[in-house]
Amino acid sequence: MNRKELISSLKTSPNLDVLVVGAGINGIATFRDLALNGVKVLLVDSADFASGASAASSHMAHGGIRYLENGEFRLVKEAVQERNRMLENAPHIVRPLPTTIPIFKIFSGLLNAPLKFFNLLDRPSERGALVIKIGLIFYDTFTRGQKTVPKHKVTARKKSLLRWKRLNPKIRYAATYYDGAITEPERLAIELLLDAEADSPDAHALNYARVIGGKLNFVTLKDEITGDIFDVRPRLVINAAGPWIDQTNATLGLNARFIGGTKGSHLVLDNTELRAAIGDHEFFFENDDGRIVLIYPLHDKVLVGTSDLPIEDPDEARCTEEEVDYFLDMIKTVFPDISVRREQIVFRFSGVRPLEYSQSKTTGQISRDHTIQVLSGVWTGQSYPIYSLVGGKWTSFRAFAEEVTDKALNYLEMTREKSTEALAIGGGRNYERRKDERKQQLDGISAWTNLSLERLEELYQRYGTRVEEVAMFISKGNDMPLASLPSYSRGEIVFLAKQEKITRLEDLVLRRTHIAKLGMLTRPLLEEMSEILADVLGWDDVRTKAELTRTVNLMARKHQVTL
Repeated sequence: MNRKELISSLKTSPNLDVLVVGAGINGIATFRDLALNGVKVLLVDSADFASGASAASSHMAHGGIRYLENGEFRLVKEAVQERNRMLENAPHIVRPLPTTIPIFKIFSGLLNAPLKFFNLLDRPSERGALVIKIGLIFYDTFTRGQKTVPKHKVTARKKSLLRWKRLNPKIRYAATYYDGAITEPERLAIELLLDAEADSPDAHALNYARVIGGKLNFVTLKDEITGDIFDVRPRLVINAAGPWIDQTNATLGLNARFIGGTKGSHLVLDNTELRAAIGDHEFFFENDDGRIVLIYPLHDKVLVGTSDLPIEDPDEARCTEEEVDYFLDMIKTVFPDISVRREQIVFRFSGVRPLEYSQSKTTGQISRDHTIQVLSGVWTGQSYPIYSLVGGKWTSFRAFAEEVTDKALNYLEMTREKSTEALAIGGGRNYERRKDERKQQLDGISAWTNLSLERLEELYQRYGTRVEEVAMFISKGNDMPLASLPSYSRGEIVFLAKQEKITRLEDLVLRRTHIAKLGMLTRPLLEEMSEILADVLGWDDVRTKAELTRTVNLMARKHQVTL
């Protein structure tokens, strides 16, 4: 069912079990779990899927070792267990990530936890070797039954500098442990969504559909593309709007302060020296002010982040020049003889974590745990309760969605039929890590489609075992490489446009592919892709030019990329 058909169907049959508002990772994961369990559910977002806070992640599946000193043992245990499930369920996108911490002190930070407990610590201090060692022991203990990743190791200065030749020689130790690299978070989100719709005829997702009101037993939606307005009638509303949760509740006539988000910014650098220096490791470094900086291998580029700054309006989140200065200075602390310049920045992004409103003295003390806040009763003006999904981490999306779904099923007087705990995601089904076995799979697909093994391997890296579906689609047309980016082809772009709910040009370059994020986007490429989308989606010249202008302006305004 395409977009126009879906909206027409909703006008004719507006009754739903659940309306999920907000298609970030928590909303999409909840949508998927509800769909698997037979719920008639509609997912809507005022923008594209996974385009808000979920598109501004640090690309890590991790437990958050630093949250242990806040006493959040349950959160960290859940997160590292969910990290391992992501590695198993989505191996085409989530891969083991060796993470190295350069350590400059030994005893620093030992009193952090007790001082925080007694509310005596206004400003965190740098964690030394002993604190980090204790944290990593807990980290390993929480998942010793799963045995998905190796245990941590701590090496002394001399051995560390032999391994990491560009590392700051002032280090005392280096600790290496394993987390997960989410190579394409936005693709993981869209594959979850597509799985949900494929599994259930009663589950539908609609991007660019804004909630503009609601009372009694209906919610009013506006199609942001056409301006069309229509109502749906849910028995339950789940507000998964992330940092916009309070605004969404206000639109429904409810005033509540649940969110006190913090901004996190990142840079993507094209610096071959730095990329070679880190190899396949992420470097996770803490300044003496307690702020964390990560240096992360993102394909052939380097991702650097992240800040943790209070912000009032999530729509105003941008990576500032002050944040850039901070990141570049911190890189010098870890790799002092590697020159990193502003002109090597190919992409910037910033988002707002939907953290629970808190009076904590520092942003680092605000809990990253998740809660369900319920608004219900006659006084709300609606017959449906509203569950607001507050907080959470990318890593814990499945567990949070399971909790929300169980609560929703109980309200709807339905029983759980399926669990997502060991359920593969999209191209992670039957994913083959062994090269020889994978080659046999691809040899067969090559025989059916006449695509080269080199091309199929490239598609396998992007789409996992969905490679067969993509390759079969491509083989049915007169495919050719894009003139401006030969590693992609016209047939591949047409497939994405037809199969992955692309509505705007920005959806393609920012979320269905990593073209913009990796600094590969050029004006000729953007024009070439806009022409393909126009053919597939039926845009006229006016719409095509408008999409091109919109995307160029968006890249400049939000990502400081000039096209």
